[in-house]
Amino acid sequence: MDNGKAIGSVLRAPVEGRTWRELGHVLVGLPLSTLYFSLAVTGVSLGAGLLVTFLGVPVLAGVLAMCRGFGHVERARVRTLLRAEVGEPAPVRARKGGAVAAVAALLKSGSAWRHVLYSVVHFPWAVFGFCLALTFWVSGWSMLLYPLWFWVFPAFTDQPGLMLFQNDAYSFYLDSPAAVVATALVGLLLTLATPWVLRALTVVDRVMVGGLLGPSRLDSRVTELESDRGVVVDTAAADLRRIERDLHDGAQARLAALAMELGLAKEKLLEDPEAGARMVDEAHGEVKIALQELRDLARGIHPAVLTDRGLDAALSSVAARCVVPVKVAVDLPARPAEAIEGIAYFTVSELLRNVSKHAAARSASVDVWKSGERLLLQVADDGRAGADAHAAGTGLAALADRLDAVDGVLVVDSPAEGGTRVTAELPWRIRP
Repeated sequence: MDNGKAIGSVLRAPVEGRTWRELGHVLVGLPLSTLYFSLAVTGVSLGAGLLVTFLGVPVLAGVLAMCRGFGHVERARVRTLLRAEVGEPAPVRARKGGAVAAVAALLKSGSAWRHVLYSVVHFPWAVFGFCLALTFWVSGWSMLLYPLWFWVFPAFTDQPGLMLFQNDAYSFYLDSPAAVVATALVGLLLTLATPWVLRALTVVDRVMVGGLLGPSRLDSRVTELESDRGVVVDTAAADLRRIERDLHDGAQARLAALAMELGLAKEKLLEDPEAGARMVDEAHGEVKIALQELRDLARGIHPAVLTDRGLDAALSSVAARCVVPVKVAVDLPARPAEAIEGIAYFTVSELLRNVSKHAAARSASVDVWKSGERLLLQVADDGRAGADAHAAGTGLAALADRLDAVDGVLVVDSPAEGGTRVTAELPWRIRP
């Protein structure tokens, strides 16, 4: 079955839309690249030659701005014809200072100079790709369809068919049935090979566009850090709201009621000592409950046992409070970074809370180990399926965002037959 699909894919490839788009990309690339090359080389040469005057610097800045415009065209062409996403490079940011600052920012922009480099180095590649693609395409289809048009030669010339070669002693024409069939077979092979040649050529194009016209590694890292900063700020704000809500609805409300009961008990002690004593006893019970709520709240933020004894003891404490039996296995050669340890504790706590509330499981397990420079956590249960880390507004989605803010990953495996396995991967140390 797989072999049949592979053969069908090879046979369909020459007429697929992808092949036609890639052919169009390669063919259009030559005239565009010729334009880019001519303007870039002329502009840089002119600007360099005028550097002895006051015109050289603005001319070079204009060439850099022009080449950045070429980059917009190329990225749009790759997105449209090759269906490949290429990020935008970092914008050229000029400090306050008007046109002079804008020119200086362009001249110092590494991205702008990469655009100039692309305009120069892509030209020879575009020539090579155009010639190779057009040769394969025209040769393949013309030879494949030769049985339909080989009669053209004897109809309009005095030759019996297409002459393959000729010398003084011998001439060979493609006019016999065997020669026509052989020509068509060779054309079929070339036609079937053409899509793969085009894909190889366009892979190089995608690499060149992504490497020279896309964002640099530094730009990507800055964008990632900006996104992570937003996630961290949102997560911190959500945690503060949760703590405030828990205090307001739990311990604060209970302590307010306790103050009222103690006031009433104080008045009752003079009138009815027994009733006052009962009220004090009830207040004592309320104090214990309020203290337990405060302990639970503090434990949810960062428990003392985590600081004192590490993940093994802290996760065992969390597992002991779960409504189902939980087996905990922690195999760590040392303690990770304090912040990572806190996130790992929070992650397991949230996952076990989900097991208690939603899984209807009979048992669960928690495994923690180190692999290379990564900390891995895995929480599994035998309950209901249906967990989805990509569903917006869910606890798992929020947890995935929290892990992503520190270059972590959350993977959820929840097959239809039941059981859920959630794996979290965190860095052992937080990189700067």
